[in-house]
Order: sequence, then C-alpha cells, then structure tokens
Amino acid sequence: MLKPRTVEELAEMLARPAKHARTIALEGCASKRLMGGPTPQADEYVTTSGLNRVLQYEPHDLTISVEAGLPWRELTALLAKHRQMIPLDPPYGAVATVGGVVAASSSGPRRRLYGTARDVVIGMTFVTLEGKQVRSGGMVVKNVAGLDMGKLMIGSFGTLAAIAVVNFKVVPAPEVERSFLLPFDSLAAAIAARDSILRGVLQPSAIDLLNPAAGAALGNRAWLLAVCCGGNTAAVDRYERELALLGNGVAFDGERHDSLWHYVRELTPTFLSQHQHGAVVRVSCTLKELQSVMEFLPGVALARAGSGVCYGYFERTQDAALWLSSAARRGWKGVLEFSPEEWKQDVEMWPAPGGDIELMHRVKKLFDPENLLNRGRLYRRI
Repeated sequence: MLKPRTVEELAEMLARPAKHARTIALEGCASKRLMGGPTPQADEYVTTSGLNRVLQYEPHDLTISVEAGLPWRELTALLAKHRQMIPLDPPYGAVATVGGVVAASSSGPRRRLYGTARDVVIGMTFVTLEGKQVRSGGMVVKNVAGLDMGKLMIGSFGTLAAIAVVNFKVVPAPEVERSFLLPFDSLAAAIAARDSILRGVLQPSAIDLLNPAAGAALGNRAWLLAVCCGGNTAAVDRYERELALLGNGVAFDGERHDSLWHYVRELTPTFLSQHQHGAVVRVSCTLKELQSVMEFLPGVALARAGSGVCYGYFERTQDAALWLSSAARRGWKGVLEFSPEEWKQDVEMWPAPGGDIELMHRVKKLFDPENLLNRGRLYRRI
C-alpha cells in the first residue's frame, strides 16, 4: 500500500504506474468499502490517509482548507471549538476521511437545510493520472470564474482522479438545537404532518421519516417523524409550540438529542454490522413519490422526508437486488448503495442510470482513457 505524505508524492505515485498502464486502487481509510461497486483488484494500491494536515483555517471568513486524508472526526472537532460546523452528517463519520466523504458524496439528516457536498465544497486540488495537480474553485464562498472541475470529483468514488485538498465553507453552529419525535398510526398521517411542516414559516434542519421497523430500536413501533430544529431559544421554543399541534410528540435536548441523531445517522453502519449478508438500497424520488416508495419497502426503512431520498435495509443482498429491479420498473431511480463484496459482481447495482450515463463515460475517458483508476467503483457502471 502506497501512502504519500505530500501532494507531490501522490502525483508521482499515480503517474508512475499509469505511465506503464498499471491499474490503481485508490482509497482513504476504506471505511466505505461496502459502498458503491467492487473494490478493484489492482497492480498498485494508494491511500490518501497520509495527507492529513489542516492547511488554512479562517474562522472569521467561514472557510477551511484541509488535505483529503484528514479524519472527518478531527475536522468536526476542530470546527466545534469555534462553534462552527460542516453539516454533512455522513455515516461512518467516526472513521471516514474528508476525501472519502467527498468522493462518495456522503450526507445525512441535515442535507434538507444545508445541502450536500456540492453545496459546501468551494474549492479543491485533485491529481490526475498524468501527475498533474489541478486546482479548482478557491477559498471564497462565492467563486464563479470558469468551470469548477472539482465538482466532477464529488460522488465519483475516485474513478476520475485523486482528491488531494478540499476547501469548505463552514457555518456557525446554532445557539440551541432541539429534536422532536412525532409518532403516527399511519404513513399517510406522517406524510401529512411532513407537508404541514414544509408549508410552515420555520424550516427545520432535518425531517427524517422512520417506518415502524426502524423506529422499534427507539422503543416506538409507529411511523416516526424525527425533526431537528436550531436557532436561538425563542425560535426553538416556537418550533416546539407549532410541532405540538401536529401530534403527541416528545422533545429531546442534550444527550438524548445527540443519541437520536447518532442512531439515525449511523443506521446504515449499524445494520450492516449486524447482518453479514445485508444490503442497503437508496432511492431518489420526488416529495410526492416518497410515500409510495416507503410503502413499497418491506423491512427497515428510513427517508430524508424533506429531500426525497429513501433508504431500504435488507438482510439478504439477493432480496435487495430483486426489490431494486422492481423499483426501476416503476420508474424510481435507485442504486444498491451498500452490499457485501462477494455479491457486487453478481447483481445489478444501478439498473436505470439515466440518460446522462453516456456523458459520464465520456468524462471518464477524458480523465482515465485506459480505465486504470478504481475500475467499477461507481456501481460497476464506471
């Protein structure tokens, strides 16, 4: 395993094998090997975990620049000292690297208000297979000069180039955060409450929907809306008054607030650790379609109810693949997001990639014409 300590070393460790058409497997700390397509057998293995420095942090400017191998937990701890945050809430956050979070475009409950990596990454340095360092974006929140090629790296699973440095915009942490857990007897009632919240003046940072199987671990086998609110005390108190009109819910502060969102954020790692042959499907849908998708999921299911992303949890990968195929026939866009390595070659991971897949293949050809880097990691399509 090659472990460069500088961007220059990373460039050399990519260019040398690529020059001789040797295949390369690229990773951070491998926290998400179950995610995406198969981890390729390769001639060379490169980890960015040695690139772990904070390069520039300007708390007053709300920007930070870090190397890709910096552990995500260290980044969040540093920002927390200044009451700031990058609210991506990725699963595996305790072990993931910055580069891994960005390359997999990982996000969690607060994407509803703050968006995904594409919304918080303002600049990047990545290294091509030619050994070139490409700098895109900058260290200012608004940067509109030219094409931001760094955006291509977000969600690419390292199939185009190696992310070396990431620049983020950060946001102040709210003065107060409070959570609300609202139980409902039916999915329709939970969706109606979700719609009422979305029509309201106050907009929560997270609105997650748990089906009864997912809520069982929280001691409540009902349809649950988990709502996270932040702001000053007066604003959060107003949230509590207005949400009380929607149902007989429970408010959480402090440790109970933290434990609730830890459970929601880490549901995927927890489930997979308990089910050796388990798999997770992710479906992107409209807010209107979300009810139908959640009804169709047979087991544990969770939705970013304000964003239109649903997650279904299956104890057997074969069942997940069959469900995903039927979902594709219904016109839903989904992927087999997590699955055991031994199944990745035998099941369809991305049954309906959409019309832009050809463009994605052309971009891959531009960056990696001989298909040397992280082959198949993008759900075996690229």
